[in-house]
Amino acid sequence: MIETNVSRHHQTFLQVIQSYYQLTKPRIIPLLLITTAGSMWIAAKGEVNPLLLLVTLSGGTMAAASAQTINCVYDRDIDYEMERTRHRPLPSGRIQSRDALIFASVLAVISFTLLYVFANLLAALLAMSGIVFYVLIYTHFLKRHSTQNIVIGGAAGAVPALVGWAAVTGTLSWGAWVVFAIVFLWTPPHFWSLALMIRDDYAKVGVPMLPVIAGTTPTVRQIWLYTLVTVAATFSLIYPLQISGIIYGVIAVTLGAVFIYKAWQLLHNPEDRNLAKGLFLYSISYMMLLCLGMVIDSLPISHHVINVVVDKAHLLIG
Repeated sequence: MIETNVSRHHQTFLQVIQSYYQLTKPRIIPLLLITTAGSMWIAAKGEVNPLLLLVTLSGGTMAAASAQTINCVYDRDIDYEMERTRHRPLPSGRIQSRDALIFASVLAVISFTLLYVFANLLAALLAMSGIVFYVLIYTHFLKRHSTQNIVIGGAAGAVPALVGWAAVTGTLSWGAWVVFAIVFLWTPPHFWSLALMIRDDYAKVGVPMLPVIAGTTPTVRQIWLYTLVTVAATFSLIYPLQISGIIYGVIAVTLGAVFIYKAWQLLHNPEDRNLAKGLFLYSISYMMLLCLGMVIDSLPISHHVINVVVDKAHLLIG
């Protein structure tokens, strides 16, 4: 066990709190929440109940934190081997595996309770399915055994979009599945660009990320293809679904053009880790701003402004 390879740390109460906080990989969670929020605003046609928003985002945070904590327990052996992860709470010995699992279980129970009581059963069950998929399918079956780990595992990261939609409507319509698909398709270029940067670490611990097994050139080709499909999928909210409008369309086109350009640059310079880093960082901004575009476009005031502009344009043309 990893705990036998490291010394125990004596921590103050605040340091203990910080260690448990680090277990949840907090930098990942805001991206999951923005997809939840974007989905909620579209489903609610721009008028989201503030309490429901708070509860859904809180429940989503707890579910994501639970999944990430269990992931840390499962991966503590390879985390100990990699320099960039060696100082995490478990491999460094600041927290023991049993305590981390108890913490994850409490988070999952709180998440389910919040979503079930204040939203609905479907949203609660979807959040739990996200935990199960991330831990069982991605972490256990795929991460250490398949180059498609990120592709299939991306479904776990796309579940929050379904949770947000279900929290508002109690159902899952085509709109929910399109937002899910956008996040799902975006995941490979996002994570593979990161994998290109740290492929030596993955190779060291035997994790079969695509750049490690197939090499950089096939990986950047896959990144290019998935980027094109992701950008194309974003327009499905406009046509044929007609859920989002011109404001979202302008934002999607602008963001998508930059995304494609950066992927094209990497396609022609597959060994350039700076380009891979640039694509990785931009992919984060892309998803956050795209979801913000969903929110802005769905607001009633946005529809009012567009109608006023269109009416005045018609008068001028007339």
